[in-house]
Amino acid sequence: MKKFLLLTSTLLFLTSCLTLFPQPQASPTPPASPTQSQTIETDLSIFNDGLNPIYHPVIDTLSSASLYQLDFVIADDLYHITGKETVNYTNNEDVPLNEVHFRLFPNILGGEMTVENILVNGVSVQEKYKLNDSLLIVPLEKPLQVHESVKISMDFAMTIATSVDLNYGVQAYDSNVLALAHAYPMIAVYNHEGWNSEIPPQSGDVIFADMSFFVVTVDAPSDLVLVGSGRETKHEENGNRQQVRYEAGLVRDFYLTGSPNYQEFVREVDGVTLRFYTDGDYKAGVEEALNFAEESIKIFNGRYAPYPYTELDFVSTPTLALGIEYPGMIAITEWIMDPQIGYLEATVVHEVAHQWFYNLVGNDQLDEPWLDESMAQFATLQYFTDRYSEDGYFEFLSELEGRWFYIGEEKIPVGLPVRDYSDAEYSGIVYGRGGLFFIALEEKIGSENFDTFMKKLCNE
Repeated sequence: MKKFLLLTSTLLFLTSCLTLFPQPQASPTPPASPTQSQTIETDLSIFNDGLNPIYHPVIDTLSSASLYQLDFVIADDLYHITGKETVNYTNNEDVPLNEVHFRLFPNILGGEMTVENILVNGVSVQEKYKLNDSLLIVPLEKPLQVHESVKISMDFAMTIATSVDLNYGVQAYDSNVLALAHAYPMIAVYNHEGWNSEIPPQSGDVIFADMSFFVVTVDAPSDLVLVGSGRETKHEENGNRQQVRYEAGLVRDFYLTGSPNYQEFVREVDGVTLRFYTDGDYKAGVEEALNFAEESIKIFNGRYAPYPYTELDFVSTPTLALGIEYPGMIAITEWIMDPQIGYLEATVVHEVAHQWFYNLVGNDQLDEPWLDESMAQFATLQYFTDRYSEDGYFEFLSELEGRWFYIGEEKIPVGLPVRDYSDAEYSGIVYGRGGLFFIALEEKIGSENFDTFMKKLCNE
């Protein structure tokens, strides 16, 4: 079973609906029992409870995916955080590796992260830094052979930005909301290009990541309502502090957020627990958002593949983006929670679509953003068509056309890296023309063939 693909491609592979993608280059299918040096002792079956049962066999297929153990301590001011990370890393590539690269994203997102006490299999090493200290290079005493594993541990400390000015505020403490996207030393992807390490543009997503497993504990003020990726499996109160444990399996990132103002709203749909965390003043928007999420899950389950997890959490944050996707979690900007504004439905549906396109079927979000953003736009068009028939189709079609029209319908290629677009071009081409490309592809090969293609994309 090859679910949770990491997809690399060009426009050519999409010209035939029944031609499957090349084998993923970033993470070849790992062996069931890799040779291991020192490893964290964790029974991966604990992650089954957070997955739709149809995906349980994938845990065995990807049993040598990276396993992170993270411990966060959030200070009373909420923007100073210390932590410890221990990660099992297995060389699933086809060449020996002399080092392992970690991304330290706070150092390019307006905050600061420092790392110390780095150990490789219990032995201290001398690390190196590059890319404005956002790249941590951990040397290995001897090359890590194919299928061999190594245990790397380190302590870290962060000061989180207190504004949402950089990268839409994905990692910030602002308006009494703490948003921690990729706020830990994250292993970079190794593929045919080598280690994928660069300073990403601020206009798009900043990460390109393999599927991994996470066991996370958080020590935080007791009045902070915390929401984390995966399942909350333990919660203890200790005076004015709380300790919370999360288990998140087969996800590309771990996301944590919290606010003392959050209230929880819950709904069940097709075996998935939907939760929305926001200020109680936005209750009307919550009900609408959960309606849209429920309908989109039903539509995408039928069109593509079953939603992977047993939970999908939404949080409202002061992000400058309308919405931001994370595995099993979605951040929605607070100002569109008023249903009268009109942006809520398309935003919720687009972000839900990312649970399939970026997460279930992965891609390099920095170099090939059209494979998740354009695809999510087309999926949103399919939602509006399925739910509202012809009127819905033309309503969202005008959104796609309007984005491209805004930049004069320039014939700029759809498949460029984020860095090669201006901000206006990124919106007009990746979010506009890219969606129109999939409409043209469907018309060229026929709806029945296209639907078969989409199912194979999500299920092979």
